[in-house]
Amino acid sequence: MLDPTRRFSDRVEYYVRFRPGYPPALLHCLQQHTGLNRTATVADLGAGTGIFTALLLPLAGCVHAVEPNTAMRAAAEQALGARTNFVSHAGTAEATTLPSASVDLITVAQAFHWFDHRACRREFARILKPGGQVALIWNERLSDTTPFLRAYEDLLRACTVDYNEVNHAQFDDVAIGGFFAPAAFEKHAFPNEQSFDLAGLTGRALSSSYVPNVGQPGHAAFLAGLQAIFQRHAQAGSVAFHYRTVLFLGRLA
Repeated sequence: MLDPTRRFSDRVEYYVRFRPGYPPALLHCLQQHTGLNRTATVADLGAGTGIFTALLLPLAGCVHAVEPNTAMRAAAEQALGARTNFVSHAGTAEATTLPSASVDLITVAQAFHWFDHRACRREFARILKPGGQVALIWNERLSDTTPFLRAYEDLLRACTVDYNEVNHAQFDDVAIGGFFAPAAFEKHAFPNEQSFDLAGLTGRALSSSYVPNVGQPGHAAFLAGLQAIFQRHAQAGSVAFHYRTVLFLGRLA
C-alpha cells in the first residue's frame, strides 16, 4: 500500500475543489461540548489542504495545522497563511512537533484511519493539556440511500485499486472505543450533502486516492463507468452525495 503521507500528492487540486465541507451543527457541537473558544489552542492533525482548519480559525485563539504531505500543506498555507491565528507544521500525528501540554483540543477530520493508532495516542496524550479533548471526525458517504449512490459504490468496488483496504468505514464504535479506552466517548452525527454536475462528480471521484488517476491503469474505464451512471441517474443535470458527518469526542485517560 502506498505510504499514507504521500497518497494525495497528485490529488491536491481535486481535494481543494471537490471534497465536502462540514456542517455548521458540527462546529456548534464542538463549541458546546469542548473548550473551543477564542482563547483555545487547537491542533488540527492530518490537516490536509485546510478544509476543516478554515472552519476552526474563526472559533479558536490559535490553530496548529499539522500535515506531513508537502503539496497538501502548501495548499493550506496558500489559502490560510494570512490568518494570524493559523500556524502550519510539517509533522505527523505520531510526531507533531508541538510542545507537551500545549493544546486544549485535538481535531482529526477525515484522517484518523491513516494514523498509527498506538503511536498517535501517545502523542495526543503528550500534547494535550490536562482535561483536553480529542475530536475524531468523518464525512461518511452514504452508499445505499439512492440508486445513484448504490451504483457509485458498485463502481468503486469494481474499478478501483484498494478501496476495500483503505475505506474508513472499518472504524466503527468498537474500534473508536478501543482508542479512547478506558475512558468513555460521545458520538454525535449530522447530515451533510454535496451536489455535482458531471465535471464536479469526476473531480470528487478523483480526489479519492483509490480511484485511478490520469495516466494510471484503469483510469479510462473508471471514467466511462462514472459517466454512464451519471447519465442514468442525474436529475436536472446533477447527482447528490449524501453524508453522515460523525464526531467521536472524548478524553484520554
